[in-house]
Amino acid sequence: MKKLPEGKELEDRAKRLGCDIQGDLITQSSSGRRQRTSDYELQRRVIEAERLIRESRLWIIALISAIASAISAAIAIIAVMRTF
Repeated sequence: MKKLPEGKELEDRAKRLGCDIQGDLITQSSSGRRQRTSDYELQRRVIEAERLIRESRLWIIALISAIASAISAAIAIIAVMRTF
């Protein structure tokens, strides 16, 4: 497994993926400002975001593969029916 980024690099990567880099709402200060969440929590959020992106890509590939299989089966049935 590749080394997980830390610090500013981690924060930039999280922002690029659209992850929330702030702390949880429960720990919000009375002033309304929240500290950046810990590196551990931010790494977890980045891993989860990357996993979701990867899964969505795989879902599309699986759908295209299923459609291609159905078309191939239909063509094979038509080819067999024409020989009789």
